[in-house]
Amino acid sequence: MTTTALNPFTDIAPEVQKALAAGQPVVALESTIITHGMPYPDNSRMAADVETIIRDGGAVPATIAIIDGRLKIGISAEEREALAQVKGAMKLSRADLAFALSEGRTGGTTVAATMLAAHMAGIKVFATGGIGGVHMGAETSFDISADLEELGRTPVIVVSAGAKAILDIEKTLEVLETKGVPVVVHGADILPAFWSRQSHLKAPLRLDTPEAIAKFQATRSAIGVNGGMLIANPIPLESEIPAGIMGGYIREALARATKNGITGKAVTPYLLSEILDITKGESLKANIALVENNARLAARIAVALANIR
Repeated sequence: MTTTALNPFTDIAPEVQKALAAGQPVVALESTIITHGMPYPDNSRMAADVETIIRDGGAVPATIAIIDGRLKIGISAEEREALAQVKGAMKLSRADLAFALSEGRTGGTTVAATMLAAHMAGIKVFATGGIGGVHMGAETSFDISADLEELGRTPVIVVSAGAKAILDIEKTLEVLETKGVPVVVHGADILPAFWSRQSHLKAPLRLDTPEAIAKFQATRSAIGVNGGMLIANPIPLESEIPAGIMGGYIREALARATKNGITGKAVTPYLLSEILDITKGESLKANIALVENNARLAARIAVALANIR
């Protein structure tokens, strides 16, 4: 795969480099959803389908990952398939991104690491499933995702289905507010809860079109407001697992995690795996549907932002 170097450790895929140079819309994609979020081969199919959705929406996809000590901004089909099957991949955030590069490791980038890499490359929009946040019991464990810190300082629009529902969503919102991160719900007055269209919380802000979202971010940039923006995009109605039902599944998964002493970075992938088991695969179907839905919206936002520029 021919690449253009951004720095001595980074390769930008030619398609992505060409689009960025021409001011065309590009959408970043994370890779922990491939390495840690879904089983094979569902992860491989999902990653390929999401890239196709972004292209169909008029933007260029840029899946971000570290492969053998190289930070990839855009990966080939062969690299994507290998990443979907790799064993022992690191789960990389800002703290250990450079470690993986210096040690020649392979890893999936979290929301925080993907935002950082996207900003380095000049990519303004990023589609994911759900962000990390404040974990249940964080008042004693202090387990708070670096995603929130990154949203507070890195100027990238992150399109998600909200914070992952396994988290303390109310405290996650409080931290985002403290860090000055706008939380915009697309087309609804209630904050979505990942697998479910609605949580018990009102939308902090609401915008109904990609053009309005792009205009909001352009206005923030024009007045010198730094940091990212979180777009909470409700999962399609036909694909959701209602919050009342999902809550029971999450409580059971959390109980298993506590019983087995799961902590730190291992918590989220463990809970997702347990919920997959508890729901007999329904959570995976919903997860794929919401990621695809977020990719569609992200492509439209990237197009609208490119038109403003």
